[in-house]
Amino acid sequence: MYARLFEDNPNEKEIRKIVDLLQRGGVIIYPTDTIYAIGCDIFNAKAVQRVSALRGMKPEKAHFSMICKDLSEVATYAKVTNEVFRVMKRCLPGPFTFVLPGTTRLPNLLMMKRKTIGIRVPDNFITRAITTAMGSPLLTTSVKGAPGEDEEYITDPELIHEKYESLVDLVIGGEYGKNIPSTVVDCTGDEITITRQGLGIF
Repeated sequence: MYARLFEDNPNEKEIRKIVDLLQRGGVIIYPTDTIYAIGCDIFNAKAVQRVSALRGMKPEKAHFSMICKDLSEVATYAKVTNEVFRVMKRCLPGPFTFVLPGTTRLPNLLMMKRKTIGIRVPDNFITRAITTAMGSPLLTTSVKGAPGEDEEYITDPELIHEKYESLVDLVIGGEYGKNIPSTVVDCTGDEITITRQGLGIF
């Protein structure tokens, strides 16, 4: 399936249909403020396993991140110090992934053999509308292009649909995506460090 949404005013009825699909174990591709992403409800184990299979890895080794609707939700799933909160408040919503120690509220399938989780609050209203309506975070992993493949296949939502329509339940077409990933900020050590420079300027 393919759904076209407008970022400045996504259709509320369509958002509810997307949330219903996710809560039934659906896997979707959706826009962010960086690269289009593959995702599902983080609490649906079968859906997480499907996303893992799409990426060719086991869930415990996948190191997925998740999208929260806002900073208040982050504290439920990750341990955030006052210093880190101030930095996140300055950067989010935006093209950043903050790596933080996870809490016991995270599902076991995501946290097997790991103690940290990547957190995103993208500057994309479609994605935040979905997570707000869900009432829980959305698993996120970037759509990857094959070696030598034209970058349009990770930026043009219609071409993404053409490539993935048999692999996922829904592709959400928003604006054209970017081909630069988020900036990864590691907040698990004594100092805050950038482990991948992406679109976000820290």
